[in-house]
Amino acid sequence: MGRQTFFSFHYERDAWRAGQVRNCNLLPTNDQHGFIDSVDWESIKRQGDDAIKRWINKQLDYTSVTVLLIGAETTGRPWVRHEIIQSWNRGNGLVGVKIHNIKDQDRETDIAGRNPFDQFKLPNGTQLSSICKTYDWVLDDGRNNLGTWIEEVFQERSKYGTGDLIWGNGISQKAQPANVIRSVATSTPFTPHSPWCADNAESRR
Repeated sequence: MGRQTFFSFHYERDAWRAGQVRNCNLLPTNDQHGFIDSVDWESIKRQGDDAIKRWINKQLDYTSVTVLLIGAETTGRPWVRHEIIQSWNRGNGLVGVKIHNIKDQDRETDIAGRNPFDQFKLPNGTQLSSICKTYDWVLDDGRNNLGTWIEEVFQERSKYGTGDLIWGNGISQKAQPANVIRSVATSTPFTPHSPWCADNAESRR
């Protein structure tokens, strides 16, 4: 069962490791949705934060799951936080996948980062990290289990209504609802949308 999937990650530090996930043979080679080259990215950035938000929202269109690739500094990235808020509030399932154990181009691993879901709560005070699971790409065999994780979080998100919006601890940006939860399964192959793969992505992300 395929789910249109959005990948969120901190480009500057984790682009190589995120690329290993993308090239794990689970993703169609012709799936280029969400990629942007440096020229187009600079054009969007010059238009300001509202343009960046519009770009993120467009990438989230027609997706039903967001995979957060968690590296050493992911939790502190403002645009990653924005993507988490927008993903949950539009009805996407959310799953975290730790990628610090993936070796980079120098054959080095990284340090583990904090759980980004700890920053968010539902209106009743429930922390998002108690709902959204996190896995380790290496230790939990993400290559063989990513599809299962995606399906699990899609089903988990369907247990919550459109009024169960999240807000971030100490985050000034206001959570806004988007689309209702999509409960209809797709028959298309697993085709994730992987954002922020510019040659020179903004350092905030």
